[in-house]
Amino acid sequence: MTGQEIDPSVRQELMSLPKTLAEDVARNLVMVARLLDEEPEQAYAYSRVALRLASRVAAVREAAGFASYATERYAEALAEFRASRRMTGGVELWPVMADCERGLGRPERALEMAGAPEVHKLDKAGQVEMRLVAAGARQDMGQAEAAVVTLQSPELASNAIHPWTARLRYAYADALLAVGRESEAREWFAKALEADHNGSTDASDRLAQLDGVQFVDVLDDEAAESEADDVREDVGSEPVSDAEDASDDEDDEDDDEDGDDDGDDDEVEDLADDDLADDDVTDDDPADDEVTDTDDGAGDGSDADDDGRPGEKDEHKGGGKDAEPASFLDSPFRAPAPSEARDED
Repeated sequence: MTGQEIDPSVRQELMSLPKTLAEDVARNLVMVARLLDEEPEQAYAYSRVALRLASRVAAVREAAGFASYATERYAEALAEFRASRRMTGGVELWPVMADCERGLGRPERALEMAGAPEVHKLDKAGQVEMRLVAAGARQDMGQAEAAVVTLQSPELASNAIHPWTARLRYAYADALLAVGRESEAREWFAKALEADHNGSTDASDRLAQLDGVQFVDVLDDEAAESEADDVREDVGSEPVSDAEDASDDEDDEDDDEDGDDDGDDDEVEDLADDDLADDDVTDDDPADDEVTDTDDGAGDGSDADDDGRPGEKDEHKGGGKDAEPASFLDSPFRAPAPSEARDED
């Protein structure tokens, strides 16, 4: 990033600064524009740096105002917008200044600004934005029916598509829903969706809610299931291996015991043959004693083998408002990014 990405009109304003300082300010303004929608707090931090470096540049004050507005610092935003307006003498920021009054809990003041002479100096987009702010102020004051009437205009009835068309239709649908005109609201949410080519509203979600449709995030469910499978694999793999090892050990021990028993049987058979070969009948008792002793020894050996078995394996355990920044005007310091109006809330 070099700072050359800034709008040419802003770059022209920065030419009043020393070259190095102008470049630093330009880079900060570029970051404000890039982060304003996704990371407003970071954009606010960059705007404060630019403000310290060049507080007498109108574009810097405007950028600081939008960053404050995006983070709901409405008092700061209003002060910065007023400063920028004093420097330029323009009225482009009039609607967003009125919306700051709403954010500060002064909807009456916003309505006063909606009827001020400055409104007639706004272009068509600015007048639509002012109408949206006025309707929102009516809703803030509990005047839902008046909000519906405020939004009724030639711009609303037009079939032409403009950058502000989707938001105007959406605001009207929301106002209709607030007064219980659900069928009409659904119609206008559908019209808003038709005009919303860049996703500046959630008209599709509102339509689904009216139709009783519930959305399920399949990606999140699949991710959770995959993670659960991984956990089961990690937990289940080791106990199976240990069980097989334990089974093998027990088989080996059984084989050893069988071998010991076979050896004892052979010894008993040899002693019996000796007894049969002996002509002296009186020697039967000692032979029987010897056989008995041998059997006892074999039994002791088997018991020793049982006592020497390994123990059981260890078990493994598994374990004021939601208004969007720059929703009113295409500010020169940032790329146009339409968003929802304050009254949509």
